[in-house]
Amino acid sequence: MTALDLSGPVGVVGTGTMGQGIAQVALVAGHPVRLYDTVPGRAADAAASIGARLDRLVEKGRMTAAARDAARARLLPAEELTGLADCALVVEAVVERLEAKQELFRALEDIVDEDCLLATNTSSLSVTAIGGGLRAASRLVGLHFFNPAPLLPLVEVVSGFATDVTSATRAYETARSWGKTPVASADTPGFIVNRIARPFYAEAFAVYEAQAADPATIDAVLRECGGFKMGAFELTDLIGQDVNESVTHSVWQAFFQDVRFAPSLAQRRLVESGRLGRKTGHGWYDYEDGEERPEPHTAEPADRPPYVVAEGTLGPAAELLALIREAGIQVREEDEDHGTRLVLPSGGQLVLADGQTSVEFRDVVYFDLALDYRRATRIALSAGHDTLPQTLSEAVGLFQALGKQVSVIGDVPGMIVARTVARIVDLAHDAVAKGVATEEDIDTAMRLGVNYPLGPFEWSRRLGRDFAYDLLDDLHLRDPSGRYAPSLALYRHAYATEKREGAS
Repeated sequence: MTALDLSGPVGVVGTGTMGQGIAQVALVAGHPVRLYDTVPGRAADAAASIGARLDRLVEKGRMTAAARDAARARLLPAEELTGLADCALVVEAVVERLEAKQELFRALEDIVDEDCLLATNTSSLSVTAIGGGLRAASRLVGLHFFNPAPLLPLVEVVSGFATDVTSATRAYETARSWGKTPVASADTPGFIVNRIARPFYAEAFAVYEAQAADPATIDAVLRECGGFKMGAFELTDLIGQDVNESVTHSVWQAFFQDVRFAPSLAQRRLVESGRLGRKTGHGWYDYEDGEERPEPHTAEPADRPPYVVAEGTLGPAAELLALIREAGIQVREEDEDHGTRLVLPSGGQLVLADGQTSVEFRDVVYFDLALDYRRATRIALSAGHDTLPQTLSEAVGLFQALGKQVSVIGDVPGMIVARTVARIVDLAHDAVAKGVATEEDIDTAMRLGVNYPLGPFEWSRRLGRDFAYDLLDDLHLRDPSGRYAPSLALYRHAYATEKREGAS
């Protein structure tokens, strides 16, 4: 099945930001486009707004004047829903209410031809439920664009329980012909991106709620150590706290209140107070004129240790040994059958975050996972009540000698980046095992949809087969609520294949 022919008109119902964006994408691709909105005059206003954006594309040299004029001629507002009767595809981008979408598609079913493809841009509702009352739900598919639709390349193509393979393939190829990068998803709560991205927000909020670090410090660690473009607090302020919480709540409810997707009480209080982020002038941060963003906690300068002893492998942090030597600090290596640690001159240990806490040991400092230890500009450390001040000082001085800013946070298991990445990896493996999407599509979706530095499976391969499972298993022992219980899929990835390979 090929993409829609360019001669086939595309109807867009709902002319808000997303509706206008989808209409612009189809228009620039070469289709005639029909715009409809229930509010009189709004479709005409939307057509004018799209025309103005096309003018800006011409000004920037991204579109010729002739192409703009041709596109404008293909864009028509419809005064009635019946004005979409000749469309080959109709995409809805109306309010996120199940009843409203169901009513719209029932009406469309009596207007458009039998071979017209119907698509919903829902981000949180079930495609299956939306099409539940249709005579021919087989032609309804999810086409989830990301905002702003003309700029962001990802489109999740979602097959409901009744969606025909031919309809899904047609939608997939059409999105690709529009210059987008489509990924195929089953109709599961949150689809791919909104399902797998939940821990990015949830774990940052959990560290904050545990009073282990403030928002500015957590954001800085996620950016400067984890390699994420934005931290969870600044990103949710940009999205809107109400919008982000609504998606989290929807996914949580759709999974029958699964604790792995539980909303944050701290975010609930923020929403209740009306502090919704940039759009209200205040969220986690204050955006009023003249207000400065708070600085992350950064440790004072400390002396570098003259040497460290490397016992066993450092696993995902192995490149630290080269960096330490390059900084002129002696590395003494000792063979160990187990352990991932450095021993400091004080006798204390420096250990990669593993889901345990410093308070469980006599003299331990944990350091967080980094996307790239060479390029990272900040490292988080955590210490317990029994950690000697000298040990912590030596740990701080070691990373400062490597050119890193150091943030010392509270003694939370898994720290910040490590627990976040481990949970993202776990949900990704679980999604593949349950037929939500392929590994390749999940990696593509997370890189393009939320701009992650690596896809979950790329990260999993880099970390090693058992890192995420072991960390979550240790976290689960310390928080047996089920939030951190590793999935059976991750267990199979970490150990079943490993044992099978060992047996061979």
